Amino acid sequence: MPKPQKSSVQLYRQRMKRKGLVRVEVQARKEDVALVRGVAAALADPAREAEIRALLRDVVAPPAPGSLKALLAAAPLEDVDLERSRDLGRDVDI
Repeated sequence: MPKPQKSSVQLYRQRMKRKGLVRVEVQARKEDVALVRGVAAALADPAREAEIRALLRDVVAPPAPGSLKALLAAAPLEDVDLERSRDLGRDVDI
């Protein structure tokens, strides 16, 4: 039995994968559709991609760290006094 031919969609996706592109689906408000498409087009344009990527990194907040250790490592603690006086509790008569 002969192999079925690959669909045109599969061939297209393979070509895009070789170019380093992946398919992304997002949901946006109707008035933001043109903006989202414009951002995607600017990121795909070799002449503008570095500038747009740097601009977006400055404007869009980075994702939150994954662990408490990473959060504390990223926290600005230079001017914070972390010393506490030792509290021995109160005297109790038994």
